Amino acid sequence: MPPHPAVAACRLAVRRAVADLPAEALVLLACSGGVDSLALSAAGLWEIPRRGRRAGVVCVDHGLQPGSDARAAQVTAWAAGLGATPAEVLTVQVSGEGGPEAAARRARYAALDAACGRHEAVAVLLAHTRDDQAETVLLGLARGSGTRALAGMAPRRGVYRRPLLQLPRSVTEEVCAVLDLRPWRDPHNADPAYARARVRSSALPALEAALGPGVATALARSADHLRADADALDEWAAGVAAELGASSMHPGAVAVSALAALPAAIRRRVLLRAARAAGVPAGRLAAAHLAAMDALVVGWHGQRPVALPFGHAVSRECGWLRFRPPEER
Repeated sequence: MPPHPAVAACRLAVRRAVADLPAEALVLLACSGGVDSLALSAAGLWEIPRRGRRAGVVCVDHGLQPGSDARAAQVTAWAAGLGATPAEVLTVQVSGEGGPEAAARRARYAALDAACGRHEAVAVLLAHTRDDQAETVLLGLARGSGTRALAGMAPRRGVYRRPLLQLPRSVTEEVCAVLDLRPWRDPHNADPAYARARVRSSALPALEAALGPGVATALARSADHLRADADALDEWAAGVAAELGASSMHPGAVAVSALAALPAAIRRRVLLRAARAAGVPAGRLAAAHLAAMDALVVGWHGQRPVALPFGHAVSRECGWLRFRPPEER
C-alpha cells in the first residue's frame, strides 16, 4: 500500500536533500518535538537509511519552559526506537543580547554545530516549511531589511539543509496525524509577545483575507527570486573587493575613487566586506553603520570618522577609506 500523500511528500523532500551525500555518511535531523520537526524526523528515519546513509536525531533543550528536559528525552527515546544513532539531547544555556529569540537561536546553532563536528556528520536537516519562509520574508519587509534578509532562509547553507521549504505546514500536520505522532505545541509560537507569533496568527491570515489565498506561497516564491539576485550581487561584490584589495598599496584601506564608481548595491556590499575583513563582526553592522560608511564615499563634506561596533572605526584620508581596529584609534 502506498504511503499517504503527505508522508510521501516529506519522504521525497528528504530523498532529494540527501541525494548528493556520500554513502554511509551521517545525517543529523534536528527535532524539537514540534509538528514540523517530528514530521521531518519520521520521514528522515525512514528515507535516509534506505538511501545508504546513516540517520541520527538531536534535540536541543533550551530550558525555557518547565518540563523541557523530559520532552527532549521523550523525543530522543522515540527516535532511538526508530533506529536513530545518535539520538541525543543537546542542553544549552540561553543568554546574551538581542532578546530571547535571538539568544535561543545562537545557542541552538552553536549546539548543532558542535554536535555535527563531534559526530562527524556531513549534514543537518532543519524542518522549516514554506510558511516559516513566508513569515521570515514578511518580518523582513516590516523591518525595512535589505535584499539578503528578504531572500529568507536558504535551502542549503553550509552543513544545514531545509528539505521542507517548498511544503506548507499543513503537510507536516497531516503527517503527524496519519502516523499518530504526538507533537509538542510550543506556547511561544502562540505568544503575542513575539513578533513571529503575531505574524503567524494575525498578519498572514489578514493578508490572505484581504488578497486571497496563496499569499504565503507568493512570499516564499519572492524569497527564491530575491535570493538569486542577492547571490549574484554578492558574487559580483566579492570579485570587486578582491580586485580592490589586490590593487591597494595600503593594508586596511580602499580607494574612494574606485568605490564611488561602483553601483550603490555593489559599493555597499564591498564596504561590508571591507569592514568584516578589518575585524568587525558581521552580525553587528547595522543599516546606520553602512549608510554612514557610504556617505564617506558619496556624501563627503569633511565629516569625522565613523564609529563601528567593538571600537572599530573607518575614516576618509587623502582619497582612501581606512579601517582601523580599536588599538589604532
